[in-house]
Amino acid sequence: MIERYTRPEMGRIWSEQNKYDKWLRVELAVCEAWAERGAIPKDALPKLRNARYDLDAISRYLPEMHHDMTVFLRSLSDSLGPESRYIHLGLTSQDVMDTGLALQLIEATELLEGDLRALAEAVRERAREHKETLCVGRTHGVHAEPTTFGLKLAAWWDELRRQTHRLTQAKETVSVGKISGTVGTHATVPPDIEADVCGRLGLLPEPVSTQVVHRDRHAQYVSTLALIAASLERFATEIRHLQRTEVLEAEEPFAEGQTGSSAMPHKRNPEKCERICGLARLFRGYTTAALENVALWHERDISHSSVERIILPDACTLLDYMLDLFTGIIRGLRVYPENMRRNLELTQGLVFSQRVLLALIDKGLGRQEAYKLVQKNAMQAWEADARRERTPFLDLLCEDEEVQRHISRDELASLFDYRFYLQHVDDSFRRVGL
Repeated sequence: MIERYTRPEMGRIWSEQNKYDKWLRVELAVCEAWAERGAIPKDALPKLRNARYDLDAISRYLPEMHHDMTVFLRSLSDSLGPESRYIHLGLTSQDVMDTGLALQLIEATELLEGDLRALAEAVRERAREHKETLCVGRTHGVHAEPTTFGLKLAAWWDELRRQTHRLTQAKETVSVGKISGTVGTHATVPPDIEADVCGRLGLLPEPVSTQVVHRDRHAQYVSTLALIAASLERFATEIRHLQRTEVLEAEEPFAEGQTGSSAMPHKRNPEKCERICGLARLFRGYTTAALENVALWHERDISHSSVERIILPDACTLLDYMLDLFTGIIRGLRVYPENMRRNLELTQGLVFSQRVLLALIDKGLGRQEAYKLVQKNAMQAWEADARRERTPFLDLLCEDEEVQRHISRDELASLFDYRFYLQHVDDSFRRVGL
């Protein structure tokens, strides 16, 4: 089912053809390096540079040979003749496979970096748009104090910046090749060949390899993709909560002709955000599998190979899809400021309880005394609200003689001002460069 999520460019990167293209590129870079040192006649290079593989031939050879590198080399030999003896000189399969994999990962990561930039820009625009759009902040799912929808999005934007930095670090970690022969001793291919080849390919050599590039690198890479997916899940979960009928402060795009239920025509479900959350769960499994791949027997075994053939293409493909999908959600997100204001006022002023608490403390009351006094009135308003009775918090405070001994009605009323919560919004936006 991965094909459902595969966009053309990411599909090309993880195609069999691109894999073999990368293998051929590695093989030719090794031939070039050997030729410069006289181990391969330079007059053989033109023929070697024209080496070609045939996908149909590879498919025919594989049932017989059961080894994708040897069938690849056999197909190359078909196009070369006598010069084929210079291909794969001194190498082992993993030299080519791991180095070629690094090239694929770089391509995939550059595509993901572009996806992240597009999403960050979309979030940036919406954050600026709603910088001062008041809404209630919630902790434990319960109304806390006012914030702005723009501040929510500004935090997302900053998180995406961190993820972009992590992805760049992960790309650097896997941008490593290995041309060191069996068990990594360089006995059949000296270190200067490895350095030369990796340099030609834009890679660094694994400083001390075994027969493989060490898999902690790939575990870090997959874990980074999982972290990005976790951020997308966090953002999508917030939209899902805000789209609940009782809240309806924001809503993912719903196109003309779209349906939400086979039975209920009225339904507009956050199915795209739910899809993001569901796919994010897969990444935890990918991370576990990548961590399991770190421990191999001695200088290598092949237990990691079958796993990577699934988790690396899948993880890159799914994250590419998720980033593109969520960018569309953000660009088309429906925001309802009127509903935000309505929800903000549901508790009839309880969101100002801390301001009243601090004002009483400023008047000389001890914190515990002031807290009990404010809480007593707040709970009356809370319980009245639960009964759907209109009992404004401010009115209760103004009717409380003990409160009135310390703070006047006019002073209390001045505390119930939403603008108080906007005074440092610009500072937060400047901190993250918005």
